[in-house]
Amino acid sequence: MQNQFSITVGQINPTVGDMDGNIAMMLAVAQQAQGAGADMVVFPELALTGYTPGDLLDDPLFERRRAAAQATLYETSRQTPDVYWVVGLPIRREGTSGKPFYNGLQVLLNGEVVHTQYKQLLPTYGVFDEQRHFAPGPDTAKILRLRGATIGFLICEDAWNDEAQDYSVNPFQRLADAAPDLVISINASPSSKGKRQVRHQLFSKACARHQLPVLYVAQVGGHDQLVFDGASFAVDAAGTVVFEAERFEVDSPTLHFDLGSQKFFDAQGKVLQPVPRDGLPVLEFYRQQIVLGLRDYARRCGFGKVLVGSSGGIDSALTIALAVEALGPENVIAITMPSVYSSEGSVSDSVVLCRNLGVTLHEIPIRDIVSQFSASMQGSTVGEAPSGLALENLQARVRGTLLMTYSNQYGPLLLTTGNKSELSVGYCTLYGDTNGGLGLIGDLYKTEVFALSGHINKTAGRELIPQSIIEKAPSAELAPDQKDTDSLPPYEVLDEMLKVLIEGSLLDADDLAVAQNTVDALVQTETGRQTLDKVQRLIARSEYKRRQAPPIIRVRARAFGTGRQVPITARQY
Repeated sequence: MQNQFSITVGQINPTVGDMDGNIAMMLAVAQQAQGAGADMVVFPELALTGYTPGDLLDDPLFERRRAAAQATLYETSRQTPDVYWVVGLPIRREGTSGKPFYNGLQVLLNGEVVHTQYKQLLPTYGVFDEQRHFAPGPDTAKILRLRGATIGFLICEDAWNDEAQDYSVNPFQRLADAAPDLVISINASPSSKGKRQVRHQLFSKACARHQLPVLYVAQVGGHDQLVFDGASFAVDAAGTVVFEAERFEVDSPTLHFDLGSQKFFDAQGKVLQPVPRDGLPVLEFYRQQIVLGLRDYARRCGFGKVLVGSSGGIDSALTIALAVEALGPENVIAITMPSVYSSEGSVSDSVVLCRNLGVTLHEIPIRDIVSQFSASMQGSTVGEAPSGLALENLQARVRGTLLMTYSNQYGPLLLTTGNKSELSVGYCTLYGDTNGGLGLIGDLYKTEVFALSGHINKTAGRELIPQSIIEKAPSAELAPDQKDTDSLPPYEVLDEMLKVLIEGSLLDADDLAVAQNTVDALVQTETGRQTLDKVQRLIARSEYKRRQAPPIIRVRARAFGTGRQVPITARQY
């Protein structure tokens, strides 16, 4: 092929703040690119610091480290002569007014900066708050001419506004007017249900409109609540997605781009073909996203093992199964803590579950501990033992205390087991079942918890999660014969209500239609309207609980945490 330009995709998993480690990661990929004869290696948005450093950018110590790392980055690029590095990084602005940084992109060659540009569109919605630290770049389009090619660059959000739907400025259009041969977009795009399809549709439409090919390079890995799925891709000038990198994995393939035909080729010189339109099935997406999120959270926070309270119910069972997949059974510990109200299956189902998964299970009965708490209160100046809701919550708090004590004593990270349905309506106990450092299923509705549990068994080809747990009526087991439906609508109804009330227009069209039909049916009757009103009140009154709950791994477009910011004291109904 003549007039060929070769690019290695640097889909890396950077750690926020570990700039030396991130540079070492980039160097390894650049050396691979050099070995493959690539002209250029492209890394994600803010690859130097990791996305996003947030208020670390305000820390003077971090700033000294960042400045030193930037110099180290330039020097390191000398180790791969004649390979262009495209790197996203914070770039210090001159002057004292305005925000201190640009979210920038630089192209390096042999230690020299040959191209610099700044992100123009700074998202401040959902999980993003870039205007907090970054100033917008100028409304200009710059291209780089090298080795017979003209390359244009975009930084994440700058490519997401081609129809001017969110901003008055359209960097993609300005760049298209400069007529580059190829557009390279660097990104840090958090993953959520349906996000892959949104990316492909948006870029396919823009590429077809401008008759421009695009290479989209993204990061991978889990950072706090967010998981980045990688899945970098290439779109040809007709708008067809012809390449996709691995999803949820580090990947560094080399692509060849022919300047004459504007087609992408693989390493063997074959023209790349359209990728499948459909990505992972939803349940498998949830599984892989949560597993990567836990694996990176534990690794980055220095935890080798995790701990889960095993109730014999579906939530703790799924949490344990996902933890085993992420970390291995030898690194997962479970504790069952039966009370006077626990069913026989609370312990026996936990035993079978942990045996199936190869997990160590400890048993610590709480009957006597709860009795001692009650006796202490009754024998004090209070003069009355806890009863009703207070006694129910006492049991949960005893369990939470035991779990945290084990965590302190032996060091594993405690995983909380609440699901999105329960967190939405406050069906949980502060300082009890909300104790922990991370929630794996806090962005899954209860119906999705059941579905994902069944999916795990199906893909394993055997019963990892006992069918008796999947078929068991949900219960907190804090009172005699207690069932979740004593306090809540059936989850099949509740979850559809919650989707409308919490996610609304962020749902995809099909999900929104189903959920809205449920709500529309409810408002037709007095009982339904009362149920809807009750759920709305529960959501509002539980904001203070969610504010104190551990972070959860985000899998949907709007998760509790940074993606939904509601004042605790607001009147919402």
